[in-house]
Amino acid sequence: MPSPDQAAALPFHLMAKPSGPACNLDCAYCFYLDKEALFDRKQTRRMSPEVLEAYVRQTIAATPAGAPVQFTWQGGEPTLLGLDFYARAVDLQKRHGAGRTIENSFQTNGTLIDDDWARFLADHRFLVGLSLDGPAFVHDRYRRYANGNPSHALVMRALERLQRHGVETNALACVDAHSAHHALEVYRFLKAAGLQFIQFTPVVERLAGAGDKARGFELNGPGRDADAALAEFSVAPRDWGVFLATVFEEWRRNDIGRVFVMNFEWTLAAFMGAPGVVCHHQPECGRALIAEHDGSVFNCDHFAYPEYKLGNLVNDSLASMVDSTAAREFGKAKSTTLPAQCRRCPWLKGCWGGCPKHRFTQSEDGEAGLNYLCAGYTHYLGSVTPWIAALATAIRDGRDPAVVSTMRAPQ
Repeated sequence: MPSPDQAAALPFHLMAKPSGPACNLDCAYCFYLDKEALFDRKQTRRMSPEVLEAYVRQTIAATPAGAPVQFTWQGGEPTLLGLDFYARAVDLQKRHGAGRTIENSFQTNGTLIDDDWARFLADHRFLVGLSLDGPAFVHDRYRRYANGNPSHALVMRALERLQRHGVETNALACVDAHSAHHALEVYRFLKAAGLQFIQFTPVVERLAGAGDKARGFELNGPGRDADAALAEFSVAPRDWGVFLATVFEEWRRNDIGRVFVMNFEWTLAAFMGAPGVVCHHQPECGRALIAEHDGSVFNCDHFAYPEYKLGNLVNDSLASMVDSTAAREFGKAKSTTLPAQCRRCPWLKGCWGGCPKHRFTQSEDGEAGLNYLCAGYTHYLGSVTPWIAALATAIRDGRDPAVVSTMRAPQ
């Protein structure tokens, strides 16, 4: 058994997939459903009591002293495990926590959230990320059950329950080939629904090339089959940038200080040199790992393939995995493999090459490893940087950032 008292050298984040890729929805654009190919289909997608205890105990022990201990539950769909599973997880956190600050976050499609779930999440102060892409005509385009039935009405019912019970709830909205053309409708819908914290995530997937097809995958893995075809639901690069820039202008005019769009928060943090920017917009990555339902630990949920496996929570030290040579090299590769086009880009510090998963196109110099969304980030950052600079100045001067809403366009 691994040592129970070993701490990692630096902060990290380990997200759990307690139900693995199992889900009650069959969203057309979901990259994680494809991970079923990694597991024996006859075995259950359920984290065992042994793995759960190892996850809780090791996460607490490996978190550097003084830092809050963060637990994130994702899937698949984590509600499939039922309330008793999470009640046991909370009990284990109390038992092993020794008075440390414990934080839980929970990403869900919301379709199984009833009043009992909402009450539990409120009682134990879970932060809930609710997958909601916007109004029904947007959300139900791809987020459906296997039989074709839509999910939007059930998600909205869950949101009402979560809000009624006082659960802190964020919107996690995917931006795909369809929704990218409805930026204001999406943003205004989420805002009208009472969601003050919103995160937009670009949907980019490629269809499996010959190598991944041979392994049973339908989607292409990162770093393989450079000529793999783009999935039809993937957002176009410039559409992604226009979507963000359009929402930013609406937010700047009306909602500074009232609605928090995490994508804009990340841009502002990067501009001000603040720590804590999301991993795909940091110079290096590698400290945002995942633990599968069987205890397997991988560098990243986008890289949950055998070649990126670091070990298993039941048999290996989490701190040793987090600080391993393999994990460090994985993180550094994001920087060392940046194309020259990125290194000379004026927006480098706002993007840092984006997520390595999306770096499968060629630069203008013919160099491999350019982010597919480069044109989008270039458009977005070019559009918002003057306003971001004005926001940063207002914050540094101790003024209300909302002053930017009435300013003329900065020169």
